[in-house]
Amino acid sequence: MTDKNPQKIKNMFDEISPYYDEMNNLMSLGTHYLIKKDILKKLNIEKHSQILDLCCGTGDFSRIINKLQPSAKVIGLDISSEMLKTAKSKNPSNTFILGDCTNLPFKENEFDYVTIGFGLRNIENRTKALSEIYRVLKPHGEFLHLDFGKHNFAGKIFDFCVPILAKILKKNLSSYSYLISSKNEYPEPDELLIEFENAGLKYVLKRDYIFGAISAQICEK
Repeated sequence: MTDKNPQKIKNMFDEISPYYDEMNNLMSLGTHYLIKKDILKKLNIEKHSQILDLCCGTGDFSRIINKLQPSAKVIGLDISSEMLKTAKSKNPSNTFILGDCTNLPFKENEFDYVTIGFGLRNIENRTKALSEIYRVLKPHGEFLHLDFGKHNFAGKIFDFCVPILAKILKKNLSSYSYLISSKNEYPEPDELLIEFENAGLKYVLKRDYIFGAISAQICEK
């Protein structure tokens, strides 16, 4: 199993933060931003909503939410201080805090929406993180999860291309080897939905992208 020790994950994302956005754009041929925008639209975010973006990384979700619903208040949380610096530079009006998804510094029933994109896969104790997500969501609040999806042919193409791209661009190969390993060990969408339901979250919607290689799920408390 892939080592997901929190300190190791923090160090890895601190290291790759200077070129994280560049690599995402190249690996996805720019489609990752379009996918994020499409699924966030499905939330139909209401005015003046309180939104928690977990594993916020460099702040893509925050930026898109600001465009879709400018009156919403977004708090981004991430374990990597270097990723948060980039997020803040891209979203100067939003709040970003250093934190742990398995021990959230918020009250019960505080948020209308909780989002997490390409982040739950990196958390060592996924069950505890889902418990915390459930705790901080308001009744009938919605949870959006986006990450790699089915372990299919489209995903195998990604596995083949990413190490080549990282090598050509002289990026940290071990980090992108971790990306592939964590992707292939991660439960497929239908298995994840069972985990979400076990945490008390009720299925609302599932959307697949790029022949199912990327998948998003929306659940309600």
